[in-house]
Amino acid sequence: VFSKIFSHEALETYLPKIQLVIQDTLRVWSSHPGSISVYCEAQKLTFRMAIRVLLGFRLSDEELNHLFQVFQQFVENVFSLPVDLPFSGYRRGIRARETLLKGLEKAIQEKLQNTQGKDYTDALDVLIESGKEHGNELTMQELKDATLELIFAAYATTASASTSLIMQLLKHPAVLEKLREELRGNGILHNGCVCEGALRVDTISSLHYLDCVIKELLRLFTPISGGYRTVLQTFELDGFQIPKGWSVLYSIRDTHDTAPVFKNVDVFDPDRFGQDRTEDKDGRFHYLPFGGGVRNCLGKQLAKLFLKTLAIELASMSRFELATRTFPKIMPVPVVHPAGELKVRFYGLDSNQNEIVTETEAILGATV
Repeated sequence: VFSKIFSHEALETYLPKIQLVIQDTLRVWSSHPGSISVYCEAQKLTFRMAIRVLLGFRLSDEELNHLFQVFQQFVENVFSLPVDLPFSGYRRGIRARETLLKGLEKAIQEKLQNTQGKDYTDALDVLIESGKEHGNELTMQELKDATLELIFAAYATTASASTSLIMQLLKHPAVLEKLREELRGNGILHNGCVCEGALRVDTISSLHYLDCVIKELLRLFTPISGGYRTVLQTFELDGFQIPKGWSVLYSIRDTHDTAPVFKNVDVFDPDRFGQDRTEDKDGRFHYLPFGGGVRNCLGKQLAKLFLKTLAIELASMSRFELATRTFPKIMPVPVVHPAGELKVRFYGLDSNQNEIVTETEAILGATV
């Protein structure tokens, strides 16, 4: 069922909405009189994308902001010690989850009652219809749990990668200019703007240098450190016996740092994935930002599509610059993020802001 949510056909329907959410967000950033804190704003962007595009909820900006604040409180306490005492992080997390589920239930009920004017099938539609097709209609609790899981999966990792993308484009202006050249050469960028109707999934997939930029971003700044697997059959590794039934942790970052196929591993170099070098093609499991094997990340194509669309829209902007003297240090846990605030000033996206707002909200079906 989840594979349908992230199929090529589904991505094609999501793309125009993703582009509009990103354009709307960048316009707001550009109209801000000062600098913005990129990581915080990237979290809001990915949350909005999940709510408006992936789930198709028609929430007002006020409702969306409230739900975001509750969700943040839930996420901040996910890794709390399971000690249920007043004022503990665990108790705050439980309360935030209860409030969040109430808000999601309200949004789901409104969605089920109001099906008019919908021009695409979102992830929640697929879940609901698949349950009916298999004679096992999902309960409200199952819908709420699935909805929360989708938001959680799309939120932290994508916000992390989005922040890393902006930081690396700031650090490497030559990469940004080379990206712009590719977009101009493919008729996507003209006079500093993305041509209307130019973006399709196949078109974006054909942009080789853009693909190299995102690959290198996810190699050097993989949002999460690793994943878990259960041993299905006893085996030996470097003289050690790993018994059946054990849980094992594989490290994505250590793999990327120590894989012999990558040269100068600490350098941000998209050309390592170019046709002349193809450092990721030598051997298996040297490059695994989304995990490996049959249990790799189902949403990886959506994540890459979002990041590529963001990179294209950033390349179409006139200018964005670091608002502080130095870049913040990077913290690796729970996801890669700036240790301090990454402050950036964005300049001018489009002068006709009212027209963009109208178009964006009309297509997303959101309440203004």
